[in-house]
Amino acid sequence: MQTRTLGTTGPTVSALGLGAMSMSGSYGHADRAEAVATVHAALDAGVTLIDTGDFYGMGHNELLLAEALRGRDRDGYVLSVKFGGLGGPGLPPLTQDCRPVAVKNFLAYSLTRLGVDHVDVYRPARLDSQVPIEDTVGAISEMIDAGYVRHLGLSEVDAATVRRAHAVHPVADLQIEYSLISRAVEAEVLPTLRELGIGLTAYGVLARGLLSGHYEPGRPGDARTRSPRFSGENLTHNLGLVETLRALAAERGVTVAQLVIAWVAAQGDDVVPLVGARTRERLAEALPAADLALCPAELAAITDALPAGSARGDRYPSAFMGALGVGN
Repeated sequence: MQTRTLGTTGPTVSALGLGAMSMSGSYGHADRAEAVATVHAALDAGVTLIDTGDFYGMGHNELLLAEALRGRDRDGYVLSVKFGGLGGPGLPPLTQDCRPVAVKNFLAYSLTRLGVDHVDVYRPARLDSQVPIEDTVGAISEMIDAGYVRHLGLSEVDAATVRRAHAVHPVADLQIEYSLISRAVEAEVLPTLRELGIGLTAYGVLARGLLSGHYEPGRPGDARTRSPRFSGENLTHNLGLVETLRALAAERGVTVAQLVIAWVAAQGDDVVPLVGARTRERLAEALPAADLALCPAELAAITDALPAGSARGDRYPSAFMGALGVGN
């Protein structure tokens, strides 16, 4: 597995990371034993970056990872943890709490659930409109000084917020959605990250499975059905984009998922794609993308096939869009 460094101050990680959210029911039922086996397979393949959130399954995901990581060398993996999302029984996290006292409280719970003595990258999941980012970052900086956190990360914020946070404490990376059909980051955020020496951890590289070539509608409990991109005529249109990519993938002798992941990885050595595999089968398909080198002509053909703005529908339901630093 090749490696990349998250910015100029962050850790060195595998060129592909594992996003664990879907292992905790976000896309419908996930088999726990298979999820644990998938984490093991990722580690054995050289994947070192594992991303979670304390609100994924309201603690379920962290407890699952504690089981999967038990007995593994703590220096052999990098844990990225998001915090701040507030939900309730049967409710998704719709608001944020990023007060300094809450930062430390959330961290204490995460350390206990994960069974570790430190988190490698700690980041607010979204901007808390009631709390200055400087206050939130200041609290994380204190936890870094105390040894409970190694690096500061951000998630889904705009360029101005990145600058404000970075002025308080060096930011290792920004985690934000980035795929062929979610490219708003390219306009202002990505240039700002590169100016400041901050890495980008890209989630949603397969557009939550929409660009995987495997999406099947109608799965019970699948939260994606509430997303505009997965609804009605939007879904029909967007799945048609996948068929365009399928022809390009066939020319190269790879799967659609591998092509799409490789496209994101090719956007710069400072970009690390997260793959949200919850089964060993999907992980095994994704891993070869780390070594798939696309030439300029191939990259241009892919981008021409799906130019920015090709998808229909917002990437989140309207209730979530207001918390995002950038749009689609």
